[in-house]
Amino acid sequence: MAEEQKLGRKVRAIRRREGLTQAKLAERMEISASYLNLIENGRRSLTAPLLLKLTEALGVKLEDFTQEADARVLAELMEAFGDALFDDLGLTQGDVRELVEAAPNAARAVQLLYHEFRALREEVQTLKLAGEGQGLLERPLQPSEEVSDLLQRERNHFPELEVAAEQLHKACGMSEFSRYDRLRAYLEREHRITVQVRPGGRELRRYDPEQRAITLSEVLPPRSRHFQLAAQIALINETEHLDRWAADPSLTSDAARSLCRMALANYFAAAVLMPYEPFRRAAEEARYDIEALGHRFRTSFEQIAHRLTSLRRPGAEGIPFHLLRVDLAGNVSKRFSASGLRFARYSGGCPRWNVFRAFLTPNTIRTQISEFEDGTTYFCLASTVRSGYGGYHAPATLYAVGIGCELRHADRLVYADAVDLQNERARVPVGVTCRLCERLDCAQRAFPPLHGTLTIDENARGLSFYAPPE
Repeated sequence: MAEEQKLGRKVRAIRRREGLTQAKLAERMEISASYLNLIENGRRSLTAPLLLKLTEALGVKLEDFTQEADARVLAELMEAFGDALFDDLGLTQGDVRELVEAAPNAARAVQLLYHEFRALREEVQTLKLAGEGQGLLERPLQPSEEVSDLLQRERNHFPELEVAAEQLHKACGMSEFSRYDRLRAYLEREHRITVQVRPGGRELRRYDPEQRAITLSEVLPPRSRHFQLAAQIALINETEHLDRWAADPSLTSDAARSLCRMALANYFAAAVLMPYEPFRRAAEEARYDIEALGHRFRTSFEQIAHRLTSLRRPGAEGIPFHLLRVDLAGNVSKRFSASGLRFARYSGGCPRWNVFRAFLTPNTIRTQISEFEDGTTYFCLASTVRSGYGGYHAPATLYAVGIGCELRHADRLVYADAVDLQNERARVPVGVTCRLCERLDCAQRAFPPLHGTLTIDENARGLSFYAPPE
């Protein structure tokens, strides 16, 4: 009955969000208003046929009724309430879970308010450091976060772009060794657009609609030239699809909408260079060997890793991966999770994760079995990648890219061949972030945990300042 009550509350919350009365929704579902009332109060089960009718009547997706969306909101709210601002309230995970289950819209509102508060607080701190006092309320929004949330919501899979990419791949007659020539010929044949490569590295790609010319920089390696041409074709051919996603109400600024279009154009480019089914079959045959797949599809380590996260076609799914890209300062510039792993949104990640340790051994793939406090385990691998264009005075940027999956999928990966997956001692205890991790026996703890009393003995020192001595 508890599950029926949770689902019923969610039905009521979404119905109210859509501005529908019980009578109106019941009419659309072809049931009585009294029966819908029983569903919303957890006294009747929501059968599969009724659930499908409900999603159609409300114009929402089936995923909106799954526990995954709630789990993501719960994780982010727990991280938000980990702020020292709430220390005196004694909030527990149970309190937050009740909020998410009973009032999901209110929970998302709290999540949004905290997100805005954090951004404003960071700007105030920055302005104080700069000695300025103007513009405190004229803070630009963070479009990258909005786009990341949209990609996560759609599980980084866009079927219409996959189909369009497959059609372009076929129309070009592309092979592994003639991608640039075929894409260039397609642009000239179908759009009367010429492609030129010119000196200089400050502008990697430019399209001039009036001159009908695309200019690429000579500093782009061949695989990047392929990618840039395919992305530009998306911006020319797939405007309807890109505009539709850019109009999503979750994107609240022109910058976010433009960034969304670019992110999806890049998605399309990857799908052109790595067509869904051939790539999925190759990934399975190579046992997800990223370097081997890079050689076969003439793409980079990061592009292969990113493409692996998008293999979510119903009936032909790949392994559900998570992906994270960080720089030397720990800034996260890419994040996506289909594996169930939760990333820190408002604070730093756990330094025990191998993606952060990858900088210690550049150009080497590091593997790790990561175990969280709740017992969930993931098989993770990470490597550094370089992003740089130009000569001596244009130094490359070093990133670490991490990708991983639930441990139960690890035997499908070539990287797990030399790892004893059953050895519990081989598991590395990690956390989402210090404030949400209760492990006190950690020498790398930077902050005390959110819950529990902090006891400090001035005359004894544990593994860290916040870890009690034995």
